[in-house]
Amino acid sequence: MNAISIKNLKKTYATGVHALKGVSLEIPSGDFFGLLGPNGAGKTTLIGIISGLVNKTSGNVSVAGFDIDKNPENGRMTIGVVPQEFNLSIFEKVFDIVVDQAGYYGVPRKKAFVSAEKYLRALGLWEKRDQKAIALSGGMKRRLMIARALIHEPQILILDEPTAGVDVELRRGMWDFLTKLNSEGVTIILTTHYLEEAERLAKQLAIIDHGEIIEKGSVKELVKKLDIQPFAFDLEKRITAETLSHLREFDARALDEDTIEVRLPKNRSVNDVFHAFDRGEIRVKNMRTSANRLEELFLNLTKKS
Repeated sequence: MNAISIKNLKKTYATGVHALKGVSLEIPSGDFFGLLGPNGAGKTTLIGIISGLVNKTSGNVSVAGFDIDKNPENGRMTIGVVPQEFNLSIFEKVFDIVVDQAGYYGVPRKKAFVSAEKYLRALGLWEKRDQKAIALSGGMKRRLMIARALIHEPQILILDEPTAGVDVELRRGMWDFLTKLNSEGVTIILTTHYLEEAERLAKQLAIIDHGEIIEKGSVKELVKKLDIQPFAFDLEKRITAETLSHLREFDARALDEDTIEVRLPKNRSVNDVFHAFDRGEIRVKNMRTSANRLEELFLNLTKKS
């Protein structure tokens, strides 16, 4: 069974904005699914409709097998949502915020205590349980929102920009937690502007732009569609006009005084670049990809749409 099934979903706001223009999408149970798109593409509207916070104009949506028109309450019970904006009661204690959320789902208080401890420990917040939320850092508030969203043990977790403003160390810790959660059978839907995050975590992706799905598939399948792969080379000597002339066929440019970027077409090998370096007697100290592969694809697709 699919965790989410969407058919020809449309949303037009009272202002006349067509936020969704016939979106169709299936997300298998147990998937870690990335939903990407520029600001205003329709991501938040789509999540809002799935979670019951936004009314659709037309189309069909089912969540864990429940039609959101016929069984809205059953559908909502299967979902945990972590919104993009903080919506915590900042003057309540961390433990109380999580436990009180369980009451909305009819979870007995004794069971809620156990689950709250489980998730607060897993997210590194147990030592903060008696502090008020206002005392937490931005990254800790994000993790608290995840713990709150999981208190009723949902089948599906929806995360809207969950690591925005979170430092690198905390972000990696959240990645590890979400990967483990997904391995235990929870379907995760992630929207993010950190494209390396989507490439690291997601099994399947959909890219939405101007209210339409413009591409979808596995990360591996989508990256294969790249026409150009950029690489950066750190050179032993300062870059000159002559250096660039030897790599003109690869659209070379200087990133700084001794780092050069080349854009390798899909039908060419990186060995061709090294042959060009050899012809110009240019010595290379280090090589790396100069852009996230998913980012390159994302930019190419959204430009076309």
